[in-house]
Amino acid sequence: MKKLIPIVVLFITINTQAQTTTFNTLLQKYVDAKGNVNYKDFFKNDIKTLDSYLDYLKKTNPSASWSENKQKAFWINAYNAYTMKLILTHYPIKSIMKIKKKGKSAWKIPFAEVGGKTYTLDHIEHKILRKKLFDPRIHVGVNCASGSCPKLHNKAFTEKNIDSELESLMKQFINDAKRNKLNKKSTVHISEIFNWFKADFTKNGSVIDYINKYSDNEINNNAKIHYLPYDWNLNGK
Repeated sequence: MKKLIPIVVLFITINTQAQTTTFNTLLQKYVDAKGNVNYKDFFKNDIKTLDSYLDYLKKTNPSASWSENKQKAFWINAYNAYTMKLILTHYPIKSIMKIKKKGKSAWKIPFAEVGGKTYTLDHIEHKILRKKLFDPRIHVGVNCASGSCPKLHNKAFTEKNIDSELESLMKQFINDAKRNKLNKKSTVHISEIFNWFKADFTKNGSVIDYINKYSDNEINNNAKIHYLPYDWNLNGK
């Protein structure tokens, strides 16, 4: 029996890597460097491939023995994959905000199956990622399929790459003039994400302190903050 345990662990590891590679291939194929998704071709050609990755998620129960990075990568990938599935299921559609089921928004519909349980996108983001695996950079990892969201990364997250990829994505997001306007030191116009999730970004200082960790141009600590209108149009090409 003891000999079987390492074999089982090895099988699970290899299967996880293979399935993550499948999702990575889809992202590379249909998501460009700016995070725009070619939903039209995805819808026509590769829904079954995405379904094969979702089948893996349905059967896989993330273990508490996994490293925090491995758990974080798994759940962010799951969130993004199920969001894409939701869009493709309702395609063509102009905005995720148009998706409703029994009066529930896209984020409150229980449809994301992981490890034999069914979750809402809200549960994955707020109860698992934000609560159990806290990291402000999660907000540039998960993607809401909308124009003002941090760009959808065209690469799957893994235990090995998640720290460096989230760090890079946060820097890109903060310095993206479409999503944050930091050209004036005394006044900044920033994403609503910094308002909605202010508590996540102010654990060790102010929102400006957090932005200055990544900003190419340092902002005054007492700068006036204005939040930009959120673009909920689909992040499609």
